[in-house]
Amino acid sequence: MTADALAAPRVRSRRLRWNVGVLAVPVSAWLLFFFIAPFIVILWYSFGDKPSLYITHDNSVLSLGRFAEALNPTFLTVFGRTLQIALVGTLACLVIAFPMAYWMAVKLPAKYQGIALALVLVPYWTNFLVRTIGWQIVLSPTSFVADISRSLGLGTPELLYTTGAVQLGVVYNYLPLMILPLYVTLERLDHRLLEASRDLGANAAETFRRVTLPIVMPGIGAGLLLVFVPLMGDYITPSVLGGAAGSMIGQQVASQFTVAQNWALGSAMAIVLMLAIIAVVVVFALLFRVVRMVIDRFEHVALLERDA
Repeated sequence: MTADALAAPRVRSRRLRWNVGVLAVPVSAWLLFFFIAPFIVILWYSFGDKPSLYITHDNSVLSLGRFAEALNPTFLTVFGRTLQIALVGTLACLVIAFPMAYWMAVKLPAKYQGIALALVLVPYWTNFLVRTIGWQIVLSPTSFVADISRSLGLGTPELLYTTGAVQLGVVYNYLPLMILPLYVTLERLDHRLLEASRDLGANAAETFRRVTLPIVMPGIGAGLLLVFVPLMGDYITPSVLGGAAGSMIGQQVASQFTVAQNWALGSAMAIVLMLAIIAVVVVFALLFRVVRMVIDRFEHVALLERDA
């Protein structure tokens, strides 16, 4: 074999790595300028202080005092409410999105799937604030919902500026982020696997547990992340629909920058919030893995007992 023949694969390999590196430049630039750089700035501010009423921050003397100040009882109370709303909202999105995605990907004819997908995406293209204000109109005491309640003799319902209104708003706003990854994974599901499972005597529940669920698990994990992470930091939905009764931690962080003009404390709260989100995601990822291991172990034992 000649030297040129040996060198050709190396040249192609270097060319491939170069092409991949060029394609990664836009993503790297996006992460650098819109995530890493702002995070470094916020982290730097969190070690500072607010020396006077008219100065937003001062980093001449670095300390961890703002983190201790951030972990006050009010912050912890609002964080607990935010975590509850985020967990309930994420699970509600999963419960609603899974049958919708399954119907779109498996039951609906292929020629209509694009239309169904467009119907899911079109409301999401509307401005986030406009969609949330729409729910404010629907839940207000002068809306048609309140008129129907009064005509039925139920009085005027107190729907707006409650935790329930925030819960409804976040489920509506983030539902497409759960539907899309589930649809993508279910759309790849081979229908012949479902037919083979039924031919082998498995009922609908067994087919779902042994065939559908293992295939769709990556989509479930992606959907949970796409919904839970931005929901924890949501600022618009609780501001429009919640008021004081449905406030979330995003409002408290924003108020330190816009109202109190205490950028150091607001940055410390933001860092604590990000660390808490990472901790919750890691805990649930571990639980997710443990549950999968338990299910796999149960399936293995059941298979051995049946073969015996």
